[in-house]
Amino acid sequence: MKVNWNYIKAFAILALVVFLYSFSSRRNAARKITEVKIQFTNGENLYVTENAVNKLLIVNADTLHNEGKEIIDLKTLENTLDTHEMIKEADVFLTVDKKLIANITQRKPLARVYGRESFYIDTQSKKMPLSKIYSARVPLVTGITEKDIPQVYPLLTKIENDKFLKEHITSISKGKEENYKLGLRVLDFEVELGKIENLEQKIKNFKAFYKKAMKDKKLNAYRRVSLQFDNQVVCTKK
Repeated sequence: MKVNWNYIKAFAILALVVFLYSFSSRRNAARKITEVKIQFTNGENLYVTENAVNKLLIVNADTLHNEGKEIIDLKTLENTLDTHEMIKEADVFLTVDKKLIANITQRKPLARVYGRESFYIDTQSKKMPLSKIYSARVPLVTGITEKDIPQVYPLLTKIENDKFLKEHITSISKGKEENYKLGLRVLDFEVELGKIENLEQKIKNFKAFYKKAMKDKKLNAYRRVSLQFDNQVVCTKK
């Protein structure tokens, strides 16, 4: 019987490739994690510390050098980090140079609620606990509870995304019949916003009033400015 050496050679080459791949995979799996690097994607670690993240990762300096990286379940680590009350999203991955990288996106507060219970309202319209390590410079909101978050959230996002409002508004208070008032950073008059509706027009009216009053040097002449009425600003002098 004639031996087909071409088949034998092909089989031998295939076996060698499989062996080399298996050997390479085992060597790669046996590599040790040399470093854990924590990166904050949205600025400094204002609301959660690197130490807190390390504890959640359940990885410390000893285990990094003693454990093979095949035991690291990246998805589980991400899910664990996502449970932290100050973390919005976590992305955990391994680099070719054996580093474990954790990219942390912190939650961002839009306002601080003060009352029987104090907390932040974040950019996702959710209740966010106060931080023990940092106090955010955001408007102070009074007269509301957690159930009022959906109502006040459109106003908070408007302030956050408007340079003029963000610079001037420091407080928001809810009064009777769901009417809101705004406190300003420098000027001592209060702004009666009324219900949180028709915000675009109300803000447009307020900016026009502010610009005109500043030009006439009369900003300090008023004690109350009302935006509750359509297409007009009603002012009360001191």
